[in-house]
Parts: sequence; C-alpha cells; structure tokens
Amino acid sequence: MVYRVSDLKSDFRELQGDITLQLNQQRSEKLSGKMNSWRNRNLSSVPPDLGADLRELDLSSNFIRQLHALALPYLEQLDLSSNQLDLISEEAFENLARLEHLNLSRNELNINLDSNSKALQSLGRLKSLDISMNGLNNHVAELYLRNKSALHQLKITGNALTRLSHSLFRESKGLKIITIDNNLISEIAPGTFEPLSQLETLNLARNNLEHICGFKLYQVKYLNLSENSLEFFVTSEDDRLYSLEILDLSYNKLLYFPIVPKLNRLKYLHLQNNLLGTLNSEASMVSEANSLYSQIVREERVLKNRLHSNWRLMPLIYIDLSYNHFRAFPLETLSLLSSLETMNFSYNCLQNISWKIRHYSQSANPRQLFFRSLKHLSLQSNGLVHISPLFFKALPQIQTLNLEDNLVQPCTATDNMTSFYSTQDESCVAFENLTTLKHLNLKENNMKMLKPKSFRRNSLVSLNLAKNQHMVLDEGALEGAQTTLQSLILSEINMSSSSLSLPCMPALTHINISNNRFKEIPISLACSPLKSIDLSNNAFFTLNHSLIRILSNSLSVMFIAGNPFNCCDSTWLAILNKTIELPDFNETKCFTNIKNIMIREYLQSPSLYCQDKEAQGVHLGQMVIIMLFIAVLSATLIFFIKKLCCSQIFSIE
Repeated sequence: MVYRVSDLKSDFRELQGDITLQLNQQRSEKLSGKMNSWRNRNLSSVPPDLGADLRELDLSSNFIRQLHALALPYLEQLDLSSNQLDLISEEAFENLARLEHLNLSRNELNINLDSNSKALQSLGRLKSLDISMNGLNNHVAELYLRNKSALHQLKITGNALTRLSHSLFRESKGLKIITIDNNLISEIAPGTFEPLSQLETLNLARNNLEHICGFKLYQVKYLNLSENSLEFFVTSEDDRLYSLEILDLSYNKLLYFPIVPKLNRLKYLHLQNNLLGTLNSEASMVSEANSLYSQIVREERVLKNRLHSNWRLMPLIYIDLSYNHFRAFPLETLSLLSSLETMNFSYNCLQNISWKIRHYSQSANPRQLFFRSLKHLSLQSNGLVHISPLFFKALPQIQTLNLEDNLVQPCTATDNMTSFYSTQDESCVAFENLTTLKHLNLKENNMKMLKPKSFRRNSLVSLNLAKNQHMVLDEGALEGAQTTLQSLILSEINMSSSSLSLPCMPALTHINISNNRFKEIPISLACSPLKSIDLSNNAFFTLNHSLIRILSNSLSVMFIAGNPFNCCDSTWLAILNKTIELPDFNETKCFTNIKNIMIREYLQSPSLYCQDKEAQGVHLGQMVIIMLFIAVLSATLIFFIKKLCCSQIFSIE
C-alpha cells in the first residue's frame, strides 16, 4: 500500500483532534463532574448545584459550621478538614451511598454528639476516616466508630484520648492502619488490638505510655511508640511468629534494650534519644533487663539470658542508637545481630572503643567477635580518641565509617607503640586494615597531621577532612587511596597553596577546597576527570588559564564566590562561561582600580573598568617610541646649540 503525504497529514490532524478532545474531556471532568475543589474559598456553607455525578469534593480550609443533607449519590471522597464544623445533621450522609473516604479533621466535633454520631453511623461503607484534632475523648471516639465494619484506615491524631478500651474497635475488625498519635493515652486495655487480625500499622507516638509488657500483636508489621515515657519494652516468650518488621521506640526513657519476640521479622529498630547506657556497664544492663523479664513473667529466678537469646534470632538490618548515654560500646549484645548492615551510634559519650569482653576460656588472648554484615557505621560526635584494632578487625564488610566531630588522629599500624592486641588507649587510630572501606568522614577531629601512607591499604572512594584547621597534609598521605578516590573534601582547614601537595588522582571527580587561603589550584588536578570543584572563599586573584582549559573538558560545576578576583584578568572566566555551571556566579565579586563590583556587572561593560590588554600593549609601545624620538631630538638640538655657542665665542676672541 502506498501512502501519500496528503493522507499522512490528514491522519495526523485527526489524531491531534482526538487528543485535544480527550484533554478537553479530562479538563471538563475536573472542573465540573468527577473532581471539584472549593478549598480555601471563605465558604460558610456547602455550595448549591454541585452536580450529581461528582466523585471527589474538597471543601477544606473554609468556615463551614453546619452540614446538612448532601445529594451526591456517586461521591466517593469528601474532605471537610479545617473548617469550624460542629453540627452534622442526622440525614447529612444518607444519600452518599458510595462514600469511602471522609476527612473531618480540625473541626469541633466534640459537641452535638447525638446528631453527629448518628450521621456518622450511616456510613457503613466507609474505608478511611480522619477525625483528628476535634477534642474527642474516649467515649466520643467510640461513638463515632460504630457501624464501621468496612473501615481499613483510621486517624485520631491530636485528640484527648486517655485510655484505649477493648470496645473501641469492636465494630471495626477490618482495620489495617490505625494512627492515634499525639493524645494523652497512658493505658491500653488487654484485647484492644489483638482481635484486629488485619492490623499492619499502629502509630501510638506522642502519648503517655510508661511501659509495654506482654506485647502480643502478632499481626502488626509497623509499630510506632516514639515520644512516650517508656521505661521498658518486654515481650513474653512463645513459639509464635511475629510479623513485626519496624519498631520505633525513639524519644523515650528506656534504660534497657528491648526484649523482642523470640520469633520475629524485625528489620528496623529505632532506639535513638533514650537513656540507654546510663547503667555502668553492658553486663549490668543485660543482667537487669533479664531480671525485669523474670519479674514480669513471674519466674522464680533468671534461668537464661532472654535478651541475648532473642536478639541472636533477630534479622535486623538497621539500628539507631544515637543520642543515648553509652560510655562503652556494647560489643557483645550488638555483635549478635548477624544481619545488621547499618548502625547509627552518633551522639553518645564514647571516648574509646576498647575490646573489653568476657572470656570463655583461660586463654590470655581476648575473644574475637564479628559484625559480619555491618556496612555502614556512624560514630559521629562522641569524643573518640582511641579505637581498638580488634574492633576494626571485627568489621569485615565495612564500607562507610563516619567519625565526624571526634578526636581521632590517623596513623599507620606501625606507628602504634603497643601490640596489635593491646587494650590500652593509644594516641592514634590506624585505618589500613579496613580494606573494604569506601567512605571515610574525619571532619572536625582537630587532626594535627595526616602522615604518609595513612590509607595505605584502603580503596577509598570518598574522604572528608574538613574543619581540621591546623592539619598538616604530608606528601604521600593519600597513598593507597589516590587511585580510587572520587571525592575529596579539604574545606576549612586554614591551608595555603604552598602547604598543599596533592598526588595525581585519576578517579577524582569532586573536590572541595573552599574556605581556605589558596591562591592557586593544585596543578596535579590536571590529571583528574573533575566534574565539580568548590573554590569559594579563598584568596584567588585569577585562575590558571591553561589548567582551566584542561579541566573544562570534564568539569560541569564550579563554585567561585568569595575570592578577590581581578576583573581585568578574567580570561579564565570566558573559558568557564562556555560549558561550566557557576551556581554562585551572581554572588561573585571582582576588583578594579576604581572599585569592587559584581563580576556580572563588570562583564556587561568591561570597557568601563578595564582596557583590553592587547590595546594596552600597543599604547605602551607607541608611548615608548614617542619618548625615544623626543629624547633623540632633544639630544640633537642640545648638540647643535652647544656647537653654535662655541662658534660664537671663538669669533669674538
């Protein structure tokens, strides 16, 4: 079959017409029929003549106080949040047979209970209900949840509930997600959540719960108990499998690690901002946690280490222990987590990580434990000075190590005066045995010197040495990492060009030398395929034209603000402007003989501030020639005048 151009044009026009028609239909549906938004319109009542085929209606953020009968038989979603609603007539929802999602949050539904509760009881098909921030107490919340057998999602945030009873969800057995955060709950009656066989997510954050003992919610996958007043979390041991995957116990008053279910699927455990580590030692914390368990389950004596036996079976991959009170690293407990990949131990009170563990034999050598799967470890802001080599030996898979804001002084293993197995504090930390390490953050450690071969056996990809203001970077300090390093941060170390000697780094793509005293870019960067470089807040008057031309082959981003650039020596800028993004260009200044100006202003009218260098050269040459001519002419004239004078004197005589 042969197609003519006219046929193709006709087909294309028809296709355009069909697309335009579909878009117009979609617009008309949004504006009229299926979707309608009256959000933030200063309404005091529901607008009349909304259209019988409406599916979604948004009346939020208005001043509606009363709601009367709505004749919207196809409506599926209704948002009345952030109004002043205090009265819903009994027949208000009777004609909303398909309504599934209702948002009544931020209103005043704590009054007119008789009418309001009867109105809500007519919504038997409702799947999600939000009655947050309405000043509801226990009794009112229970009234509003009657006849809600289809309800899957419930939100009661920011009310005045103090106790959860077993009758609260009696008619809502299909609930999957419950959010009752930011209330005043201090008690949960037995049997409140257990009958909800489909419950997967339970959020009880920001309440007044003091303890959890006998936790038996086998079905729940995500449990949020953060920002309560919890002192302990204990699960009675049984042989049933718990579905729990995420447990958030952050911002509480925990003194002990939680005793989790024996059989569980727990992967994420949040314990930050608690009182863990307040007790003198790991051994006493474990012992007291087990004693507490025995008291709760009424055992006559502590028969086994429940805490450790249950943690050993936990398939955890993430734990957050930041902002606690640990003065010693709990080696034995945490090493039981054989699947652990990420640990946040920042903002504690560690000064050293020593290898102080119990011996299982009479051997003089300490027992070696392992964190077999740990890849990412943050020890930021602890005050660390010493880290035992045995601890590093226990990290066979470590990739990311964050030691920001400590007192670590890097060195090689041979620099240590004591043996490899010493448990005494040492003045420096050797990283060379961390052969899997890719990302190391040593920012703000008050480092004095980075010695040669400090990273001899590391294949680092990123290294952060920022804010070590008196650090001396020895030549050869990056040996071992120089061929693999892709990101290097040397900002705020009070360093000048003469004191920085960088090797050729063939993999380096990002470097930050901002906030120093550099006047020249290290020439060794010419062999790096840089994509971004930060030169801001240094002492650059100009940039090396040849080096910039080489770097521009790969460079895409450069930061330059905060340097005293010479406007009249800005050839480098012409090279950069062609292909390289300068995010801080509008904040960059330069100086002329007249004044300091924004460099953008200079580029708009360079002739006002600087003459072209070539023109300056020509002008200077002309001046020299003229001066020479005047000098020769003056000498000749003086010669002839002297000769004439001499002739006159001779004639007189």
